[in-house]
Amino acid sequence: MSTAVNGTFASPAANADYTAHLDTAAGGLLSQVLAGMSGWSMVITVLLVLIAYDQFKYLWNKGSLIGPAWKTPFFGPFLSSIYPKMDEYKAKWASGDLSCVSVFHKFVIMASSRDMARKVFNSPSFVKPCVVDAAYKILRPNNWVFLDGKAHVDYRKGLNGLFTRQALEVYLPGQEDVYDSYFSKFLDITQRQNEGKPLPFMPQFRELMCAVSCRTFVGHYISDSAVKKIADDYYMITAALELVNFPIVIPFTKTWYGKRAADMVFDEFSKCAAKSKVRMAAGGNVTCILDGWVKSMQDSERYRQKVAKGIEVDAAEKPAMLLREFSDFEIALTLFTFLFASQDATSSASTWLFQLMADRPEVLDKVRVENLALRDGDRNVRCNMDLLENMTYTRAVVKEVLRYRPPVIFVPYVVKKPFAVTESYTAPKGSMIIPCVYPALHDPEVYPNPEHFDPDRWISGDAEAQSKNWLVFGTGPHYCLGQTYAQLNLMMMIGKASMHLDWKHHVTPRSEDIKVFATIFPMVSLTLVGTVLAHSPSLSSLRHSRNVKLQYPTLNNSLQDDCPLTFAPRP
Repeated sequence: MSTAVNGTFASPAANADYTAHLDTAAGGLLSQVLAGMSGWSMVITVLLVLIAYDQFKYLWNKGSLIGPAWKTPFFGPFLSSIYPKMDEYKAKWASGDLSCVSVFHKFVIMASSRDMARKVFNSPSFVKPCVVDAAYKILRPNNWVFLDGKAHVDYRKGLNGLFTRQALEVYLPGQEDVYDSYFSKFLDITQRQNEGKPLPFMPQFRELMCAVSCRTFVGHYISDSAVKKIADDYYMITAALELVNFPIVIPFTKTWYGKRAADMVFDEFSKCAAKSKVRMAAGGNVTCILDGWVKSMQDSERYRQKVAKGIEVDAAEKPAMLLREFSDFEIALTLFTFLFASQDATSSASTWLFQLMADRPEVLDKVRVENLALRDGDRNVRCNMDLLENMTYTRAVVKEVLRYRPPVIFVPYVVKKPFAVTESYTAPKGSMIIPCVYPALHDPEVYPNPEHFDPDRWISGDAEAQSKNWLVFGTGPHYCLGQTYAQLNLMMMIGKASMHLDWKHHVTPRSEDIKVFATIFPMVSLTLVGTVLAHSPSLSSLRHSRNVKLQYPTLNNSLQDDCPLTFAPRP
């Protein structure tokens, strides 16, 4: 009976002998499967599984978005990311308000319409600006640009005072000195070194804008040779921060060279910070952004010390923004971000500005008329804020250049948490979403005939009222801090050049086609020759000069004769 019970109710698996038999059978099956596969078969199987997962993940993230039906395994459109073409970007933007692509592990969403771009810019709870993986190593992970939320807002408040009207006027003399020096160099290059023959000028504009930036940011604390070194090496930093690149620093790669170049800039700017602290503590005058920032720190510290000692302080003595003391290296990191934000963008803008002016002499004539009239015919009058603020036509030219060929065509953001971009699509956490500004600036319903360069649209048209489409400097909490500085700087540059120089561009059929490298440049290298104006025209030669803001007269023959398109030595 006991035997029958045991045979009926006891589990066979409870029998040790039977369990061992099961283990042996299972192990034997796995062994047989593995034994039947070669090493290559195993590799191919694993590879196929990974490819299937990569495709599934892409399609899952893609959802209802416009984009490729499938992804090139692992790599995606890698080659087109390395060698981006403007026509491909335009096709992507034209495909829909939202589109997508996946490169390596990055799932990228393009927000192409104005409203989609603005939504991304104005959604700090869901997104934050991002850069390529290597940027954390090049810019350093504790850089303020990687701050988010309240920490970012508070940090920006401490920098806002460096870009007020009063502060910007302080920087003008140093900027104009740089233009004086480099315009002389431009003439020497074209007239003496190149014997009057045209040559590509984009490298010279990159160096010029680097010099102007350094003088504005760190004044005369940096040597001319260091500025030249930074200008020459900054190309390596740009290359290291391309959208697709090595995420780690490997010797002799772009990221390695870029980090070395950035470290050199940090070292130079740290030295400048130390010098400024000594000079400002001794009562020196503010001449650059660094001085203004250091003075604010020292004023804040003096105020805190008085309060700590119980000294009564008048409310007027309290700094508008109490700042902590920043180390030399912290200051260098922040100043580098200013250079990072400005170098490629202003190099692009200045290159397009000189080219477009040369190809449209009637526009250059009007800029020259306005700048001379505002100075009562004396081209040697130094620039000031009142002059800049009354350059109506020059300002329109600069704004039209920035609209027609915006230096920044998109700004990458990373999604911090699931982001309902539309009712039908939610961007997954960790994906990259990129608001694109170029389509908004070329919207024919807002800017009629958008592919036509027309500065007058900012005066007689309604372009100025289209603030929602003016996304050149972004919008929202991360808008460009230096947007006013950038526009005034370009206005001073082209206004001064119009009075002291003349230049000729050798046009090709592709001169206004676009080459993408971090920002956008002319497809064909800007090739210029230049000369100086033999003397300033008198105001009597400027028709309606007192009404120049309204009528924008053309130059008469006598003035045109003073602007020959041949080479002449500087008088």
